[in-house]
Amino acid sequence: MPSRDTLISAFSELVGLEPVSIGDGVAEVSLKMAEHLRNRGNVMHGGALFSLMDVTMGLACSGAHGFDRQSVTLECKINYIRAVAEGDVRCVARVLHAGRRSLVVEADIFQGDKLVAKGQGTFAQL
Repeated sequence: MPSRDTLISAFSELVGLEPVSIGDGVAEVSLKMAEHLRNRGNVMHGGALFSLMDVTMGLACSGAHGFDRQSVTLECKINYIRAVAEGDVRCVARVLHAGRRSLVVEADIFQGDKLVAKGQGTFAQL
């Protein structure tokens, strides 16, 4: 896995995202609940979960085509399944299709063994 400095952007660091593993078209990133991630309902904000998913899918793309190339999100869809009030979550993303110009990626966010959110995205390869 590349060094943490090459994986984490200033935004990812601000949110609190921590890369766990990156392989050939797969990635896992974790996020600990923090007060700045709570919404008015006192649970993890959907935007924090979406950011976790988007970053993890982008890292899975990098694992597929190499860290010398960049990927950008063209579109992403997420289904929120359960709220997160406390504790850690982790996202696992897998590249389903790696073409010359675009990649299709799916991702799941878990808290323990419970599914929190599921998503799919399309990324452009630059």
